[in-house]
Amino acid sequence: MSKPWRRYNTGRFFDELMTERDSPRVVARRAVNFFKSLSVDEMQARRAAAELAIKEMGISFTVYTEGENIDRAWPFDMIPRVISAREWSGVSQGLAQRTRALNCFIDDVYNRQRILADGVVPADVVLGSDNYKAQCEGVSPRFGAWAHICGSDLVRDHRGRFFVLEDNLRVPSGVSYMVENREITKRAVPELFRNYSILPVDDYPLKLYEMLAALSPRAAKRPNIVVLTPGIYNSAYFEHAFLAQGMGAELVEGTDLTVGDDDCVYMRTVDGPVRVDVIYRRIDEDFMDPEAFRADSVLGVPGLMRAWRSGKVAIANAPGSGVADDKVIYAFVPEMIRYYLNEKPLLENVPTYLCMRDRDRDYVLKNIAKLVVKPANESGGYGIMVGPHSSPAQHRKFAKLIEKDPRNYIAQPTLSLSTAPTYVDGKVQPRHLDLRPFILQSKDSWVTPGGLTRVALKKGSLVVNSSQGGGSKDTWIVEGKA
Repeated sequence: MSKPWRRYNTGRFFDELMTERDSPRVVARRAVNFFKSLSVDEMQARRAAAELAIKEMGISFTVYTEGENIDRAWPFDMIPRVISAREWSGVSQGLAQRTRALNCFIDDVYNRQRILADGVVPADVVLGSDNYKAQCEGVSPRFGAWAHICGSDLVRDHRGRFFVLEDNLRVPSGVSYMVENREITKRAVPELFRNYSILPVDDYPLKLYEMLAALSPRAAKRPNIVVLTPGIYNSAYFEHAFLAQGMGAELVEGTDLTVGDDDCVYMRTVDGPVRVDVIYRRIDEDFMDPEAFRADSVLGVPGLMRAWRSGKVAIANAPGSGVADDKVIYAFVPEMIRYYLNEKPLLENVPTYLCMRDRDRDYVLKNIAKLVVKPANESGGYGIMVGPHSSPAQHRKFAKLIEKDPRNYIAQPTLSLSTAPTYVDGKVQPRHLDLRPFILQSKDSWVTPGGLTRVALKKGSLVVNSSQGGGSKDTWIVEGKA
């Protein structure tokens, strides 16, 4: 065995590639044996090839720190995560089911509100949420789809079972890195692709285009689709440009669009105004239309909500879809599946305590040192407290925050997240990880084969977000035997 793999110990965690007996899992056998055959120098050379590819491809992300925007090279690990197509099939079905139910919920709460009247979800939790947008009442987009692109975060426990950790329905990001991770891996370890039948991910821009085109309010052979970005200083601008280019769509900012007297949206071009059919928005809805939302926004398009409500333009994700992107609402998704679809949930939630409930809040406050506490509407790993990894002072701080605003906090058990072999500091070591697949929804549902695997590069850390020091690796869904 080469030195990088010496003393690999899975510990008490479920490892994606290795068993407790330090032997490769069947589905990952060829990949593990390949990497074990590499010497220290060869591993370093492969890593250098990956870093060169990242630099040449211009893959970066932006970290906001101390009032500055810092572009950093994409943190990447070349040892892929490997999952069998048979196992993924069940996960994929569960994700599609979940997204259908979430879209039924959003459409319901802006129209009939049956689920609220029946008491399945507390009305005050929904209608009192900052994410509930009264401006969207009475609208039902085409196919009843609001969250056209959903990024649901999955984790595996100590037994290897998949759980949904949260749903991202407003402006989910990361899919470009999923696609680019595959390209980097091909450059770093091309030999591995001869031995596996790996489901492709590079067709995502095409699938995205087809989904968006289906939303067009006009019967056109090729509808005019644009990607609306806040601009170059946004942390996900690389992705906005990547997807626009991949779809053959225009990348536009708010100043590039206008709404006419006919309530249609037009794009400024050198040849004059061109009507826009579908907008893939990558800006927060609060900034998308100063007439309807924040009057001080300079990022949006005045009158855009009027055009959308008139059915003259489609917007993905639809304004108001964030009403279901709430960690409190998340706790009710299994009930939504039963209520709207009359089906048993195929994927389980992580057990969740709602601090707005007296009984749950009492339990959380008494056991805060054991739990993960999260604010209802933060993202990017911000505002989270991992009890076992936090100080007594932090426990007291979050207890006060919960008591002050119980509706804004949930708590979950500290899961023993699965690990995967990761090349860190010249050694292959287990690191915790999660997975963000992407689900597209218009007339039909489509789930990415795999998704964006994010890795906590710090030993023992459970925070995988890139903004918090995490990295990423390619995710392989493989057919047949290893």
